[in-house]
Amino acid sequence: MMSFSVAPLDQGMSFKAKAYQSLRQAITQMDIYGGPSEIRLDERQLCEALGVSRTPVREAMALLEQEGFIRSMPRRGIFVVRKTKAEIIEMITVCAALEGMAARLFVERADERGMADLHETFDRFAEGELADHVLEYSDANVAFHQSIIQASGCTLIADLTDRFFIHMRAIRRVTMRRGGRAETSIVEHRDIIDALTRRDADLAERRVREHTLGLARHVEQHCDFLD
Repeated sequence: MMSFSVAPLDQGMSFKAKAYQSLRQAITQMDIYGGPSEIRLDERQLCEALGVSRTPVREAMALLEQEGFIRSMPRRGIFVVRKTKAEIIEMITVCAALEGMAARLFVERADERGMADLHETFDRFAEGELADHVLEYSDANVAFHQSIIQASGCTLIADLTDRFFIHMRAIRRVTMRRGGRAETSIVEHRDIIDALTRRDADLAERRVREHTLGLARHVEQHCDFLD
């Protein structure tokens, strides 16, 4: 069983809500495509880690399964959902459209602090040194996309992309180590920041969309392990 780090429970919430929040956060942080094996969750170990009985854990797991985070398989156990290559490419394609619109709204609504935050996200990474900081860069990459979505001010885009977040985060992380994706990504991010800073909504939308679709092409070419 993969190491499963759960957060302390918030004493102001119900046990079911506490268990759900902690388990969802733990699953979101997992590197679910980093290895070939399925990730199995052990109910007893989770109860011990959370310090609660089986009932709230089972209720939380039922909700997580309903949301598509986990899958219960008779006589086998409970597993974190892993998407196929085709499913991931489809997901990325949808995100490209949503993130492109978020970039357009970002141009219209973001203040100067929001613009400065995007610059600071990548200013600390030198292109020639990315190989030594791939995981840090991957986290910054995810934060960059989330920042644009949040600053767009569109709750619906945020809600829709949140459904894909666990898989988008995980696949962005694993692709950074393959086929020179990190080096391509940082150049594209700086081009996106340039368009956002110039308040060019058409260019920003196009560059964000093309950047995310580039991830789909990269998955198609370099991620045969997903099949």
